[in-house]
Amino acid sequence: MENIYDAETGCCPQFNPIPWDEKEHVWDNKRFIKDSVRAIFHIPLGFGKVIQKNMKKIQTAEAFTVEPPVCLCDETCAWKIILYIETTKDLSDAEMVTISGSFLSKVFEGPYKEAPKWYKQMTEFVRSRGKEAQKTYAYYTTCPKCAKEYGKNYVVLISRV
Repeated sequence: MENIYDAETGCCPQFNPIPWDEKEHVWDNKRFIKDSVRAIFHIPLGFGKVIQKNMKKIQTAEAFTVEPPVCLCDETCAWKIILYIETTKDLSDAEMVTISGSFLSKVFEGPYKEAPKWYKQMTEFVRSRGKEAQKTYAYYTTCPKCAKEYGKNYVVLISRV
């Protein structure tokens, strides 16, 4: 599949954390493909294949966003991750959802094993803004291979407030 985003790795483009670090976002019916990935104790199985399958659907429908799409992960339990992949229009061959609301985001960098600490820091950040998180999603900005290549593993936590 052709990569339409400028990526020196040929895969994931480098992530710019500035628009996401300690920012507020208001989404009005932002479109997403909804899919899921099996997991074992929160470790995804076949994550890349699910992403590639959906990116191909987005490409076929010519529904790519201007910036690389936001991919939200909702770890509903230890055995399943719900994915939401941003798109510009509804796709007939995918389950579609829209997400609206106010969100706070914060960027973290480091190995995935730090995630429990990040979620705690995110809760503190949201409270410091006088808000309560209703739901928190993880946005993994690059695949592990590209994170290694770029030398940074950015993860954005996004909380609906």
